[in-house]
Amino acid sequence: MHTTPHSPLSLNGQCLCGAVRYTVADEFVYALNCHCAQCRRATGSAFKAFAGIEREKLNITQGEDELLIYGEALAHDVRCGRCGSLLYSLVREGAFVHVTLGTLVDTPGIRPSAHLFVGSKAPWFTITDDLPQHHEFG
Repeated sequence: MHTTPHSPLSLNGQCLCGAVRYTVADEFVYALNCHCAQCRRATGSAFKAFAGIEREKLNITQGEDELLIYGEALAHDVRCGRCGSLLYSLVREGAFVHVTLGTLVDTPGIRPSAHLFVGSKAPWFTITDDLPQHHEFG
């Protein structure tokens, strides 16, 4: 991949089965680990590790017709309709997406900076890192 000083690095991502692929600029504004019940249910995991970026900086490059959307017009989750992988969530009235870090093929320049909603985290999970922990949103 060639980039110029004026062109942001583009990261590749995909679902488990490879039917859906996307690119996203490596210009994430924030990255967090969310422990709320909704994120746990959506991922089947203890928390959702995600990075937020402006919606227009994410592009579906393959499998747009395979997308499964759950939620409302300006706030929804986007999954692969074949394998079910949660790729990203449309948030903040449609202006941002929360890209699930686990679906990135390439390594982003950002790392999660805190844990959110630890007041409702799974009781069977222990946070073992030194990141700040916020009882709710932060």
